[in-house]
Amino acid sequence: MKFSYFLLVVCVLMIGCAKPSYKKNAILKSKNEQDPSLVFEELQNQKLSLDQQIACAILAAPEEVRGEAMVYGYSDTGEFMMLREGTNDFICIADDPNKNGFQIVSYHKSLEPMMSRGRELVAEGKSREEKEAIREKEAASGAMPLPEHPATLHIYYGEQAYFNTDTEKLENGKYRYVVYIPFATQETTGLPLAPHESSHPWLMFPGRYNAHIMISPKE
Repeated sequence: MKFSYFLLVVCVLMIGCAKPSYKKNAILKSKNEQDPSLVFEELQNQKLSLDQQIACAILAAPEEVRGEAMVYGYSDTGEFMMLREGTNDFICIADDPNKNGFQIVSYHKSLEPMMSRGRELVAEGKSREEKEAIREKEAASGAMPLPEHPATLHIYYGEQAYFNTDTEKLENGKYRYVVYIPFATQETTGLPLAPHESSHPWLMFPGRYNAHIMISPKE
């Protein structure tokens, strides 16, 4: 009799210990439905199909040029590749799923020599400092062509941003304009070297080959 009672107590305790795990799952599921940050955790390093990468990457470009822009992205093995040929002056690049956070960019094709050279140097294992030194030297010698007119790079990004595959929109993203004017200075542009306010334009890297105006609109 005592043994039977003992078994009953053990069974009750085991059942009681098992219940919280189900309750915890229910709580997590509830939080997941309400808290966007938990949704983001599941979408970090989001891997998209080739078509989804194109649909996402072009969101960084002005709406009127998206349909004909060239698009670069990544293969299933992470190889950088062209996803779509373009017929206008814009190039878009999909998010790299091997990097934390989310970033898509679009830029005028006159910036491609500088951008592609940067990718080549990174692929060779050059550090950021080495890459900049090499590009600066090549820009000065003319080996790396620079834009002859102001050229804009558009960045759509966010640490908790992700592409909503249902709506084909970028969630939690921020936008920034980077207008390259090689060798521009404060004197030639009249721009400050630091923003007066968080959303005000300013000149970064004045006098250098990659001098550019930074514009980060308010959210």
